[in-house]
Amino acid sequence: MKAIWPADAPALAALHAASFDDPWDAHAIVGLIAAGAFGVVDDGGFILLREGGGEAEILTLAVSPVARRRGLGRALVEAGVTAAAERGAVQLFLEVAADNGDAMLFQHLGGQLDVTLADGQKALGLLPHRRPAEDLGHQFA
Repeated sequence: MKAIWPADAPALAALHAASFDDPWDAHAIVGLIAAGAFGVVDDGGFILLREGGGEAEILTLAVSPVARRRGLGRALVEAGVTAAAERGAVQLFLEVAADNGDAMLFQHLGGQLDVTLADGQKALGLLPHRRPAEDLGHQFA
C-alpha cells in the first residue's frame, strides 16, 4: 500500500470505473487531491478521504471486482483510518446509499448505522467504532 498522489489519478479512475456505475474521471480525482483529499492505493483498490475539524469522511472506497472478498477493502479502510488519525481526525464517517450491500463492511468493522438524507435520497451514515488508530492517541467515536 502507498499514499495516493495526483500522478495516480488515471489508475484510480480506472479502478473507480470498474467499481461504480457513475465513476469519477482522473480530472475529478486530481481536483479532490488538490483540495486536500488523501488516501491509500494498493493493487486492486483505493480509499480516498478528506479531513477537517477533527472529522474525516471517506469519499470513496473502490475495490475492483476481481479483488473483492479477499480482505482488501478492510485493509484499505484500516489504512485510511490511520492516515486520517495522523491528520488529526477523531471521528470517521461514510455516507452511502441505503441499498449499498457492499458498505456492510463497516458493520463488520464494528460500525453503527445512522439513517440520514443525502441529496434527497435515503442513505446510511456508517461510523466505524473499532479503534485501530488508538495507539496514535486518537479515539474514533
